Amino acid sequence: MRMIRWICSYTRIDRIGSGVIRDLIKLASIEDKMRETRLRWFGHVKRSVNAPVRRCERISIPAGKRGGERLKKSLDEVIREDLKVVGLTENLAQDRRL
Repeated sequence: MRMIRWICSYTRIDRIGSGVIRDLIKLASIEDKMRETRLRWFGHVKRSVNAPVRRCERISIPAGKRGGERLKKSLDEVIREDLKVVGLTENLAQDRRL
């Protein structure tokens, strides 16, 4: 945001919110950019079908008791949510034209 404020010639003293400045230069939100990067990576990984590393996806982890902290989302859950938000399916990851 510091660089974006500099581009627009605003300082923190001007007290203009980050969302307003992003809207002025039509910059996508950080959340959207992270989702885009995760889905690009997911498509790349799904295209390499015969890789021996892919066996790790089929390993089932036994359900055990975890600590008292909040459970973290797995990468599969995050990718599923991203696909739902964008409106895609896992099968479309094979198609490079999209």
